Amino acid sequence: MSSLNLDDFTDLIERPDGGVRRDAEARRERRIVPPGSLGRLDDLGEWLAAAQGAVPVRPVERPRVIVFAGDHGVAKLGVSARPAGGAEQLVRALLEGGRPVSVLARRLGVPVRVVDMALDCAPEALPEDVVRHRVRRGSGRIDVEDALTLEEAEAAFRAGVAVADEEADSGTDLVVLGDVSVGGTTAAAVLIAALCGTDASVVTGRGGEAIDDLAWMRKCAAIRDALRRARPVLGDQLQLLATVGGADLTAMTGFLLQCAVRKLPVILDGVVSAACALVGQRVAFRAPDWWLAGNSSGEPGQAKALDRMALEPLLDHGVTVGEGTGALLALPLVQAAAALAAELPEAPEKPDEPESGSESGSGDHQSAD
Repeated sequence: MSSLNLDDFTDLIERPDGGVRRDAEARRERRIVPPGSLGRLDDLGEWLAAAQGAVPVRPVERPRVIVFAGDHGVAKLGVSARPAGGAEQLVRALLEGGRPVSVLARRLGVPVRVVDMALDCAPEALPEDVVRHRVRRGSGRIDVEDALTLEEAEAAFRAGVAVADEEADSGTDLVVLGDVSVGGTTAAAVLIAALCGTDASVVTGRGGEAIDDLAWMRKCAAIRDALRRARPVLGDQLQLLATVGGADLTAMTGFLLQCAVRKLPVILDGVVSAACALVGQRVAFRAPDWWLAGNSSGEPGQAKALDRMALEPLLDHGVTVGEGTGALLALPLVQAAAALAAELPEAPEKPDEPESGSESGSGDHQSAD
């Protein structure tokens, strides 16, 4: 029996400030550009103002990319384009600046933090600040065994909460959430299918590095088998994560919920972060109000999860590489929305219209006989 009570998050998470949002909407009506002329940027600015509790909205000055990493035992079935246990190489390349998210983050001046939860390598192989939250070496093969013990799931969830607190306490004002894994999209698809009540084939995508048809069929079969194990524990979200999630996905779920508690906005990336967000919504229904969907990856599971949470992606570029890349592409859009909401001047007040019947408009013209 876990000592962690996820029901507490329902009471701890409040919605973004509705009064502030109304003030931001009123401010929009007074600006020099017509209401609606900036499209979704207006909504973004007002959402951010409500999240910050401030009008005018403050600029996003201290964003950070947080990447949770782990290996999944289900990758041994050949469900991924990369070999099982291959996430360590991706993390190394990311830390060395050679992955897409590294390049974009460097260009945008955004720091990147990697959190190893279950990479299948010796902890000494990576820096201490990367591995200090690790729960285990690799997660279990979810088609035939649990990903984690309940104790490991609790430790992973608490690690995610701790990372959220560390970021909030350090002054991070917006998080771009990403993941690095091999087999992670399979686990994510199982969570989404279980929570949405759909069949495996509906949520099975091609993953970050498009797999061929045979691998897709193996992946679909693995998701189907894992779903049979997931359905009996749907009423207990921590047990669900232990059964078919994995340490990285469990930590991401705890991270997302605690960010909502701390009123720290998050931009979601692809199908993995969407799956964790969906579990978070099941825990605390107000939590998705603190999250944005950054990019539509084209993964069917992501689309299903975002639709269930009523989150519309900011971009539709089909970026599937993960790591937070698609979400990071959306960051400049959020920053632009904040700048426009705060810095566009208000329109000058129009002079009062003359009253009907005054001398200047009395209409007392006489017609000539």
